Amino acid sequence: METGGGRFGVSETLGALNAALKKEPGPPASVWFKESSARNLRSRDFLAPQAALRPLFAGGQVPKDIIEDVMSLKRPGLPPLQSCQQTPLGLTVQLQRPAAFQQALNSIAELTKPFQSTSGQSIILNCTPLWSQRSLAMLSLSHLRAILVTDHLAEVLRIQGLNVHLVPAVPDEGIQKFLHQLRVDWPSELETTFIPEDVLALKQVLSQCPYAIVPGLEPGQTRLADDVIFKVHLKNFLVQQSLEGYDPNLDVCLVTEEKLQVLAELRQMALRCAKHLVCGPVKVANSPSPVGAPQYFQLRRCQMYEASVMKYGDLVQDDSWTEIISVLTSAAMRFEMLSTAHQSQIFLDLEDSSISTKGTKSGAFVMYNCARLATLFKSYEQAVEQGAYPAFPPASELNFSLLREEGEWLLLFNYILPFPETLSQAAQLPLSSKGIRITASTEAVCKFLIHLSMDFSSYYNRVHILGEPLPHLFSQMFARLQLMRGVRDVIHRALATLHLPPLSQI
Repeated sequence: METGGGRFGVSETLGALNAALKKEPGPPASVWFKESSARNLRSRDFLAPQAALRPLFAGGQVPKDIIEDVMSLKRPGLPPLQSCQQTPLGLTVQLQRPAAFQQALNSIAELTKPFQSTSGQSIILNCTPLWSQRSLAMLSLSHLRAILVTDHLAEVLRIQGLNVHLVPAVPDEGIQKFLHQLRVDWPSELETTFIPEDVLALKQVLSQCPYAIVPGLEPGQTRLADDVIFKVHLKNFLVQQSLEGYDPNLDVCLVTEEKLQVLAELRQMALRCAKHLVCGPVKVANSPSPVGAPQYFQLRRCQMYEASVMKYGDLVQDDSWTEIISVLTSAAMRFEMLSTAHQSQIFLDLEDSSISTKGTKSGAFVMYNCARLATLFKSYEQAVEQGAYPAFPPASELNFSLLREEGEWLLLFNYILPFPETLSQAAQLPLSSKGIRITASTEAVCKFLIHLSMDFSSYYNRVHILGEPLPHLFSQMFARLQLMRGVRDVIHRALATLHLPPLSQI
């Protein structure tokens, strides 16, 4: 069974397929796309639609010699092709799936390892809501969302090889303790200190700025706090300077000595133009009064405890469940805050029953399936100790042609193979984009984990991975276990970007 060798990647395969259809000099057109639905994957893995082929070939009919070129593709990162056919839908390609399983699952750790596109570069993530937080009681749900988005983004950037610096520092012990409960490791001290001369220079600039007013000089103004030294009309400045991408909610900024110190510190850490990742607000449905972050945490923790007691009874009283409930609560909150695109508004239903492990779109459901995998491998190891199953053979000796279930290819092709690219997508920040506001795929990992958990759960409920201890069934069992190792590794790596430890039991 010959393979192209190298790390099997979806983008590499798409690049090779596009290059094979290239007729004119210059970069190849992007005409191929990867299939993902179970229905389409029954007959094809990649499709070049007929509409995309017409500009390249007369009537969209691909010449026979080019189809032969596609079939003969062999390069690192590309598995052997089973077929390439012209159909009414377009040009379709199906991979040699046993070879693809073997190429991908022979080295799971290498396959699921994130790409490191950059190394040694530094980036500063400035979580602006934290500058105004002097106590835990002031921490709103919108503030919490911004913190969790920043924390997750920092981790996906780190695994890409960047040095990430989080600001501002949060010295308040109450906020630090609360963030620690959510497994957010935020600095309590700044990495640099401001220089008094820099603060004086900023004051001088503001004193000469037409958009900055010294309090007390405006007729009829209301009294401001004693520590306010300048009142800056930011919105007027941004509009008149024709700066694009600013937050339309910006208006007047009240400048204090402390804020100037913060700005001086930031200028020392970053001398280039900043970009802003704006988080939409968090609204609570049917709540007569504002809900703060601590109240939200306690409510979700109580709900998670009650859901666990309902499902597992007195077992939840065990000491080990304290940590389990803590992880489940953190997972529930992170998935609620991160599964929606950061620029969109979130509506929370604090009575939502999907907080339980039965809700397929919840963080608890992802953790439940993570624990199911742990239980699966624990059961196998116990059976080996009892002599029911033989020890696991080397991956190179496994017979992956026995993986014929529809759900098995779906797990490999939709999740294990694209996982490194999902992480790369989550870490892409378009810093060269026009304007100062940018968007990032901070929801990508949570959505990926939810869909993976749903498809894994469907497969796990349908297929008996640990079958009868009969020698003629062992080969298929080992191939399936190796696939489950890949699923487990992907889930663990993805959860790590959310600072969520994998659970071994629920």
